[in-house]
Amino acid sequence: MPNRRRFRPLRSGGPIGSAGQAAPLESTGAVGASHRRRPRGIYLLPNAFTTAALFGGFFAIVQGMNGQFQTAAIAIFVSMVLDGLDGRVARLTNTQSAFGEQYDSLADMVSFGAAPALVVYEWSLKGLGKLGWLAAFVYVAGAALRLARFNANISVVDKRFFSGDAKPGSSGGGGRFDMDCDRLARDALD
Repeated sequence: MPNRRRFRPLRSGGPIGSAGQAAPLESTGAVGASHRRRPRGIYLLPNAFTTAALFGGFFAIVQGMNGQFQTAAIAIFVSMVLDGLDGRVARLTNTQSAFGEQYDSLADMVSFGAAPALVVYEWSLKGLGKLGWLAAFVYVAGAALRLARFNANISVVDKRFFSGDAKPGSSGGGGRFDMDCDRLARDALD
């Protein structure tokens, strides 16, 4: 079949024109093959950063359960840095995908929702009994609702502007608070 092309739909304002028009994705014929195929491994790069951020959140939970609160706070901070890098790497390599967006949100839920709540619960809320775990759960539920709202608005919101509350920032603030209180407690005992 001579120079047959596959097409993908463009969003509004794409390089060819208005919504509904299509742009060539790749050429399947030998003649006129102007688009180069990307290596498959390049798509794994942003997801590797997301997986590393997810591991940081999981590691923070484990360290919090073991009473290593400063290590847990550092793990949450490392997750924050990695979470900031995964989107940048995806945009830089032009490998953004719907899968990547959803995977990033799930990793954010663990790293910036469950991990900070469980670390703070183990650190200071455990002694409050039911009230302590309820307070930790309210934070986790708020993180889940915020991420669900963000995912529902991905196709609606203008991506040039940020909208909402940044979950990494709020959990990083809690981790920093944990580190400062730990340092103050050590200074008071010395």
